[in-house]
Amino acid sequence: MTSDAPAIASRGLAKRFGRQQVVTDLDLDVPRGACYGFIGPNGSGKTTTIRMLLGLVRPDAGSCSLLGEDMPAASRSVLPRVGALVEGPAFHPYLSGRANLLRLDAADGTSDRATGAARVGAALERVGLAAAAGKRYRAYSLGMRQRLGIAAAMLQPRDLLVLDEPTNGLDPQGTREVRHLVADLAGDGTTIFLSSHLLAEIEQLCDHVGVMREGRLVAQGPLATLRGLTAKRFRLDTPDVESALSVLSGLGVPDAATGPDGVVGSLDGQQPEQVVSALVAAGVAVRAFAPVSPTLEDAFVELTGEGFDVSG
Repeated sequence: MTSDAPAIASRGLAKRFGRQQVVTDLDLDVPRGACYGFIGPNGSGKTTTIRMLLGLVRPDAGSCSLLGEDMPAASRSVLPRVGALVEGPAFHPYLSGRANLLRLDAADGTSDRATGAARVGAALERVGLAAAAGKRYRAYSLGMRQRLGIAAAMLQPRDLLVLDEPTNGLDPQGTREVRHLVADLAGDGTTIFLSSHLLAEIEQLCDHVGVMREGRLVAQGPLATLRGLTAKRFRLDTPDVESALSVLSGLGVPDAATGPDGVVGSLDGQQPEQVVSALVAAGVAVRAFAPVSPTLEDAFVELTGEGFDVSG
């Protein structure tokens, strides 16, 4: 193992269930210390990929490693350094949050029983549940349940946290709670691998992104790099909309269209001053003309030709 090895790496990873190819030729590269957003529509193969990475599902082809160690061969030495929340937490409803974590800790063969209570208390404090530690799990809100699941993943010191849709099904308050917690963990230097179908969530939290579509990784890299893959766009404020659209069409801006904030379109290699000059020369009144920074949604649509849930 080398300290500069990626936190997660895979080469040619593939999985089929029956006749359905779920993951195909997947090459992941997650840098250490990154908050890596793993995005794609529901059913694009994200959870199956996570299960292969953690050794819960055996791949049909390819290889993967966690923290520089080959999986699943090194599971015994690697997984104690990896915390995971996959497809939601499962706890005993009649036990308190503290009692649930104590049971999980006692079942961990690598844990020190003498420090169990202290570590459970520290994990509950870390996720903001210390005041509710004695409350039964069934009385927890959805946000509290997700935070308890993250606390369970943090009972031991972790170098990597794998979170599969941690805000799925939460109300806005619960979503904010979990997002703030993930941001804090990433700020502490823990590598975060965050699977989500919510673009807004990834854009707020992550510095690296991998985009899945129909079982394939269609792009990955720093968030800023993925945004840069899209054509630069502009927003034009003018009372002469029809004339503006005609001029823009003549300039080779075929996607120019009216929107709620004015006329929008792609610069497509043209300089903003050239476009403004042509508009003014044609008698179009230009109130404002401004480049628009591309979003992760723009990049996803350009990479895959489709959109998905961007709310959150």
